[in-house]
Amino acid sequence: MPDTALMTGASSGIGAEFARYRASKGGDVVLTARSEARLKALAAELEAAHGIKAHVFATDLGTGEGVYALVDEITQAGIQIDILINNAGFGGQGRHIDRDLDDELGMIDLNTKALVALSHHFGGQMALRGAGGILNVGSTAGFMPGPLQAVYFATKAFVKSYSQALDHELRPRGVTVTLLAPGYVGTAFADRAGLHGTNLVKGGGKTPASVAKHGYDAMMQGKLVTVNEGPLGFLVNWVIPLLPRRTVLKMILNMQKKNK
Repeated sequence: MPDTALMTGASSGIGAEFARYRASKGGDVVLTARSEARLKALAAELEAAHGIKAHVFATDLGTGEGVYALVDEITQAGIQIDILINNAGFGGQGRHIDRDLDDELGMIDLNTKALVALSHHFGGQMALRGAGGILNVGSTAGFMPGPLQAVYFATKAFVKSYSQALDHELRPRGVTVTLLAPGYVGTAFADRAGLHGTNLVKGGGKTPASVAKHGYDAMMQGKLVTVNEGPLGFLVNWVIPLLPRRTVLKMILNMQKKNK
């Protein structure tokens, strides 16, 4: 098994569960997010429970400076990244022109630019060694346009396209890229995105642990794209593409509206 896996957005939610599942397999981890206190607590938990090494690098990947700082710190620490899990990201409910532009642009920076920068750097290193795996956390949102989360859905469409193309480039060099596209997951994502009170979240979603396990296992199997729910995967792959565009737009709008 590869030695060290880097998880972004590891302080909570799916990211923390990726770290727990990875550690349970006996693999070392590099944890990064903005909250150093949460990362250190998780690192201590994993080391005590599984006897692995957990490195902590707190940084804001929503800035270019944060991405480069993380790369520099990992390099200076002499850590080889064999698995990269790009999990960090956020959404935001509301009409695009009514939302704060800096928040929308920050979403693009974290959801896409940071993911590309880390994939470029560590994917390049993996390709030189002839082995490695990248898991990019996308969303079923990436299979369709998303009124009332226009930018978030668009960033996940980018991740979906980019991940598949990157896999095709890197696979001949021993590196796989897997896109994990879950449906709604019960994390703090809804708090940050302002989605409470919408039909999208009223069902509660899948657990972060189940989604992390599904995605990690799919990456280890070298799968290209995986949706954690079978019926949802059928819907986004085979039904929604055949529906009239306006029908899809209205359907997604109704899912994201606030219930009065």
